[in-house]
Amino acid sequence: MASELSAAPVLSTPAEHTFFEDPTPASAIEQAKRPHRPDHELYEVYEIVRTVAEVRQNGWKRIALQFPDAMLPDAPWVVGALSSELEKEQKENQEQKQRLYILADTSYSSCCVDEIAAEHADADGVVHYGRACLSPTSRLPVLHIFTRQKLDYETVAEAFEIEFPEKTEKTILMADVMFQEHVTPICELLSERGYTNVIATEIVRDPTGTIPNRKLVFPDESADYNLNEYHLFHIATPPTSLLLTLSSRLASLRIYSTPSSPYTTTSETPDPSTTPALLRRRYALVIRLATASIIGILVNTLSVKNYMSTISTLRSQIAAAGKKSYTIVVGKLNAAKLANFAEIDGWVVVGCWESGLVEHENLWKPVITPFELELALQGEESRIWTGEWWGGIEGVKAPAITDGNDEHNLGQEKEEVIETTGDVEGGVDDEESEPPEFDLRTGKLVSHSRPMRLAIRSVPRSAPKTDTVSLNLNPASSAIVKRAVGDVALVNGVASPGAEFLRSQRTWQGLGTDFGAEDDNEESTVVEEGRSGIARGYTVGSDRLQT
Repeated sequence: MASELSAAPVLSTPAEHTFFEDPTPASAIEQAKRPHRPDHELYEVYEIVRTVAEVRQNGWKRIALQFPDAMLPDAPWVVGALSSELEKEQKENQEQKQRLYILADTSYSSCCVDEIAAEHADADGVVHYGRACLSPTSRLPVLHIFTRQKLDYETVAEAFEIEFPEKTEKTILMADVMFQEHVTPICELLSERGYTNVIATEIVRDPTGTIPNRKLVFPDESADYNLNEYHLFHIATPPTSLLLTLSSRLASLRIYSTPSSPYTTTSETPDPSTTPALLRRRYALVIRLATASIIGILVNTLSVKNYMSTISTLRSQIAAAGKKSYTIVVGKLNAAKLANFAEIDGWVVVGCWESGLVEHENLWKPVITPFELELALQGEESRIWTGEWWGGIEGVKAPAITDGNDEHNLGQEKEEVIETTGDVEGGVDDEESEPPEFDLRTGKLVSHSRPMRLAIRSVPRSAPKTDTVSLNLNPASSAIVKRAVGDVALVNGVASPGAEFLRSQRTWQGLGTDFGAEDDNEESTVVEEGRSGIARGYTVGSDRLQT
């Protein structure tokens, strides 16, 4: 026995194995080599004094510090600076010592406050650094430190003059939250240079505003302003979701790219002229989802306020359209995770107004926003693309039938359909007399875009209405409902397209055993003792094996 196991298993890692190449990403190496910044400058960038004052005022004892990836190299310094300032206050006021925790890996998007990770540390509040989507949180209070960035006003003004040579052009000046403090001084400089219609912006926590999280400072608040006549000059590179939103609401968008900074994750400047092409691509995804039969609700946040009610509303919308939905939580998104759910025809994201736009490469199935889903579920006659676009969960409208109970809603929908279907001329009911549905991309007939209504239609007309509903909603029922194209699998008495896909189309159905499939009387094998011990010296029976 010992001689048979004298060699190391194939899956063992060779002892002489070494990394010949540094696996660290090039971007991380570049960030680590960035120029050293003196302490007095970092004090201003991270607003140490203001942070300590806010922490003391709020009475926080356990504080979570959330950094985006680009700022993580400064995290130890920030903790040290905050600890020093807090200790001074504690000695003077004899207060209990505060504890600081670094949230190094956010659960979802870095623009959102990671309440889940903060709750693991039992934090009283979160200090969020860098750019933020400013979506309302649901459980913990948050202090946003956008960080203070330098900006050359003369260079910005010269770039503005090149983009807008006419001094009377109607323009709005906006900046990323990290550069927001510079908007008012630049507006004053432009006014000195003769510009008369430059409107400044201020930060407000309102993602649903005409300009998300911004308030327009008009000279005369009582006057009527048409934003479609205004051009936008944006300082710093905006996220793609903001780019699409602004392009659909204003006359044009110009971007001033700020100098390379260690606190930005990309140096590429998007071209606003490509926005119409991006919007057309989004509409193509809407058309593709219009004929989807199974839609996955992809949860991309666990902290944005009202995300749970949005999930319930989306379920009701999908059920009212006769389609099936499944709610999935996978953490940070990538193509490999979503490819595990082969039965899903398309996804709708529940997240903040920035993370709702998913543009990852190699995605097998389309991923859209709740706003786009509402368009996809409409009929071809009522579906009108106006060019408007939105990426967040705000504004999601509930269908007529909703009370938070999915099975009850589905039962109400079934009962309503059964009541309204009746025999018409030729022995065809109203559901079957509907016009055929075609995929506008391929021109092919789609016969399964509403699987839940197909299950309802297959119920025998001779059966009483009450018996039909109780059959489909009985949790103990395992009956199979017949339909024209085969059988429908039921889960707790409700038709399940996902279970049917698993039963009929998946070639691999997970780990299991085929024992008893051919011979139910076959005896089980004898259980034998395997290896025990640690990797450097397993014990097999009475022999010891060195590896």
